[in-house]
Parts: sequence; C-alpha cells; structure tokens
Amino acid sequence: MALLKDKLRYSDITPKQIFLNRRQILTGTSAVGISSLLPNSAYADTLNYIKTNYAVDAEITSKSDATSYNNFYEFGTGKNDPKNNASMMKISPWSVQINGLVDKPGDYDLDDILSGIGLEERIYRFRCVEAWSMVVPWIGFSLSKILNKVGVQPSAKYVAFETLNRPSEMVGIGANPRFPWPYVEGLRLDEAMNPLAMIATGMYGESLPNQNGAPLRLVVPWKYGFKSIKSIVRISLTDSQPETTWNKLAPQEYGFYSNVNPNVDHPRWSQASERVIGGSIFKLGSPLFSGSKRETPMFNGYAEEVANLYSGMDLEKFY
Repeated sequence: MALLKDKLRYSDITPKQIFLNRRQILTGTSAVGISSLLPNSAYADTLNYIKTNYAVDAEITSKSDATSYNNFYEFGTGKNDPKNNASMMKISPWSVQINGLVDKPGDYDLDDILSGIGLEERIYRFRCVEAWSMVVPWIGFSLSKILNKVGVQPSAKYVAFETLNRPSEMVGIGANPRFPWPYVEGLRLDEAMNPLAMIATGMYGESLPNQNGAPLRLVVPWKYGFKSIKSIVRISLTDSQPETTWNKLAPQEYGFYSNVNPNVDHPRWSQASERVIGGSIFKLGSPLFSGSKRETPMFNGYAEEVANLYSGMDLEKFY
C-alpha cells in the first residue's frame, strides 16, 4: 500500500542537528522568533502540533528541487520563473472569500481559517501531467476542516477554487494574455471531503514559499498536479460543475477529473511512466534531465483510498 500511517517523518530524513534546531524554533526556545518566519500568528501557534499522519515508501525530493522546479504560470512558463519572480507577490495580509452554498459565507483571513485547526505533516507523492514526479513533505490539514467550519449546504455538489489575480505582482499574467485569468479549479464535493484532499500552508518544516503557492494551496495527491491550485483567494460551493482553467484552454487534453491514470495517455505523451525529479541515477545540471524513471501507479498510488469515488465510471477515459 502506498499510503503508510506513522511510518516516516521529514525529521527521519533530516540531519538530526538541523531537526533539533527546527524543534527549538517551533517550541519558542530559539532566539529566532517564529513570527519572523511565518505570515501570521495563528500559523505560528498551530505549528507546535505538527505530526506525521501520512507517508510514502519513497525518497523525499530535495527542498531545492521542489522549490525551484515549478509550474506557476502567473510568474512565467519556465520552470525556474516562479522562484525568480514570485517574491514580488505580497502574502500578508491574506484573506479567502468563501461563498456559495455555505451556512457562513464571508471573507476569512488566515487567522480565521487556521484558528482551532491543528496542522499535520503529510508526505505525498506529487505527479505532474507532464510525466514528472516528486515526493513532498507538506504541512497543512484536510480540506474538509474548512468546509465543515463554514457549513456545507445539502444542495452543494462541487467546490470551486480561484487563485490570486494581481498583475502588478504576477508578471506572467501580462505575459500570457491567452490565459483566462484568474486560474480556477474545482473538485466534486465527495473528492473535496476525502481525508487525502489537503490545504497546505507549509512544506519541508517551513511556511510555503511563494513559488509553491503561499500562503495556502490545495494538494490532491491522486490527481495531476495542475488540480492542486495555488495561492487561493476564493472557495465557492456550488450545485453545478465549475469551469477549470486547463479544461477551458484545451478540453481535448485536460478533463475535469484528471485523475492519475497510467493506462490513458495524454494526447501528446505517455502517462505509463514518470521522470523522478532529483532522482540520483544521474544529473546533467538541471532537474529537467535528472533522475530515474518509474512506472506510474493508478491514482498515483492512492487507489485504496480513492478508487471508490469513481465506482461505475469509465476509467479508460482521460477525465
């Protein structure tokens, strides 16, 4: 089984002294104040309760690869563009509008969202539709905790998400006018309520870097990475299937579901295998040319947890 309970923590693969120093910071015994590292007080408070509930039996991608090899078109289409350009994005203050078919709609700042929610460290496989993969230790909580907090009305069937759209701070927006900004994504409600669906607020024991979707992003490990929308500013509950950016741009290539499926190729490349970013077989100076290949498992290795969501559906379609 790809999902392992309480088997591996990021601390297990981090040098002991570095990890001990990290714990000192989290418990307030270090001279470096945690508030200087994180965007808001609620996040700092809940970081004290980090624990590992989910892990995979695979090598964790290095922090340097995971934070420098990204798709975040709001900052450019090159893999290094987000790291080079995302520092311009202001993430404090930050609020998320939650609306639609909920009992408590409103604008929620990060303190509101994180209040009373303990954060967990979860090590997930991450599979891009471009046929490369990583293993990332995220920090966050189940998406269902937000949905339960605001109260989902019985008529809601889908959850829609929207990314920040701030051209003055996101240089890729003006450079890519063909994109229907802002970036939008969506899940079926039962997918959103699955315990694996996660809102991440950190990674590698730290707050999220801007290029990885600060200050909060979605992580849906059984779906291709473009479903895991970054820098969320709106969550809407609806009774109809929401539009999604890549499906609007190329519906013949990107469906609404976009579950990882090695048996169904993308129209322009195979999905049967994936390049492991940072894998240590060889390295030619760039993650693009580094690493080994591995066979891609169905649902990215999370079939036991999510296959029941798609009972009766034709999984040989590129959803």
